[in-house]
Amino acid sequence: MKRIVLGLMAATAMSFSAYADPAIIYDLGGKFDKSFNEAAYNGAEKFKEETGTAYREFEIQNDAQREQALRKFAQDGDTPIVVTGFSFAPAIEKVAAEFPDTQFAIIDMVVDAPNVQSVVFKEQEGSYLVGIMAAEASETGTVGFVGGMSIPLISRFACGYVGGVKAANPDATVIENFTGDTPAAWNDPVKGGEITKAQIAQGADVVYHAAGGTGVGVLQAAADAGKLGIGVDSNQNGLQPGKVLTSMMKRVDVAVYNAFKAGADGAFEPGIQVLGLAEGGVDYAMDEHNADLVSDEMKAKVEDAKAKIINGEIEVHDFMSDNSCPY
Repeated sequence: MKRIVLGLMAATAMSFSAYADPAIIYDLGGKFDKSFNEAAYNGAEKFKEETGTAYREFEIQNDAQREQALRKFAQDGDTPIVVTGFSFAPAIEKVAAEFPDTQFAIIDMVVDAPNVQSVVFKEQEGSYLVGIMAAEASETGTVGFVGGMSIPLISRFACGYVGGVKAANPDATVIENFTGDTPAAWNDPVKGGEITKAQIAQGADVVYHAAGGTGVGVLQAAADAGKLGIGVDSNQNGLQPGKVLTSMMKRVDVAVYNAFKAGADGAFEPGIQVLGLAEGGVDYAMDEHNADLVSDEMKAKVEDAKAKIINGEIEVHDFMSDNSCPY
């Protein structure tokens, strides 16, 4: 009975009045997670500010709401509907088939349907760059990586990072840990902090996270210990000013903005979009918060690697191509 009541409450919460605007559904962790979801929110906000067009949004609280929210927005005529995260794939496959005239976009997963745009990133390329920076900044020769949910996508971050670390210092040690194997792994800053402290105890003095909201705890623990953190997705340099070496920018905001804008312009295209360094889809962050941490020599090395990745001279291994990491 309790489950039935909760289900009815969720349905009631999504009983929006009819509109015909673009819409976005955030993954678990909420739109202000300081990471992946917040980057998506920033893209939606940019679209609204530039075009004056409103958009609709929903923050899911459980997995059942993925399909509920998608269907509700589609029934109301909203388009395009953008979802943030690979976990939406089963729901979008089902709902997109029911609403063939509605445009959908999914970030971080490929869904093969005639009305779905799939946006994926070359996270390994951006992670390679911050790996170089980690190795250059490390005084111990040991650095860390804290992933969120243990899945191939996050191993893509980890493998690229190891590649960059080893390119800068072949003798370096990289400690890797994941927060868990369920979606709860994205929103557990306490555990993220505990893992970071354990890595620091093993000698890590720079720790990179790809863990969503959990990463807030990673950056906090590193800063509290007088070590350096590396942020992800959004520019997280300002969360611990002077203690975050850089952030691996994954331009989810660009993906959301582009989908909304293409829908408004009548130029929405289904299919797969792959965004790497060459496309401006990933990068490393520099601002006033980390300027003093990055030497001219370090920046020159990173820029050199960036140029070589873009021109094909350096090919960063993609873990998801064969679920292995050669570094």
